[in-house]
Amino acid sequence: MRLLIVEDDPHIAELLSDGLTEEGYECDRAGSAAEGGELARLFPYGLLILDVMLPEGIDAGYRLGRQLREGGLNTPILYLTARGTVEDRVEGLEAGGDDYLVKPFAFKELRARVRALLRRASGNAQNTVTLPGGWVMDLGGRELYATGVRAELTRREFALLELLVLNPGRAFSRDEIIERLWGGEGGVEPKVIDVYVSTIRRKTTDVLIDTIRGTGYRLGRGEAM
Repeated sequence: MRLLIVEDDPHIAELLSDGLTEEGYECDRAGSAAEGGELARLFPYGLLILDVMLPEGIDAGYRLGRQLREGGLNTPILYLTARGTVEDRVEGLEAGGDDYLVKPFAFKELRARVRALLRRASGNAQNTVTLPGGWVMDLGGRELYATGVRAELTRREFALLELLVLNPGRAFSRDEIIERLWGGEGGVEPKVIDVYVSTIRRKTTDVLIDTIRGTGYRLGRGEAM
């Protein structure tokens, strides 16, 4: 899952990015509302984390949220701010926010709110998905397991499978997968995706990913094609 962090304090942005990356998320960072708006419109993020006070003004985060909503963007938004009055929280929600976190905050609370927003956005209140072959994918805990078995997936392997699971029936090309998982990083060859798919299949012993000739990959039905 790819997240966008819009925060003008480099230290805070780095802490958030590093912490969420360790949780298995892919994070992009922007230091202004202008940069954040451009990225939010360009890439399909799972969640936007917006600081309210940005270089464009003390309420720039709110203005960005409103603009994105007016433009038709439905991506969940979590606002970060040092202002915690009831009026401020109401303003954040009315500015298109889905949640509101007051600074300073504990990272574990941020992590819990991120998971809850992603869970709500996926329409999966239990945060688990049952897959072919009896496998269960815990999106919050970042685990894949079956009866008596736990698949030891790497962060990137889990992210690839998660992308397919959250988009059932849709086939992704290798280039699309690279864009979703690696973002702006260069030098990733399409054949790398074939290696990841092969490894996931080997670790799960079931065909959880179908190969669509001429297109790419999609979530499988547990049957060889």
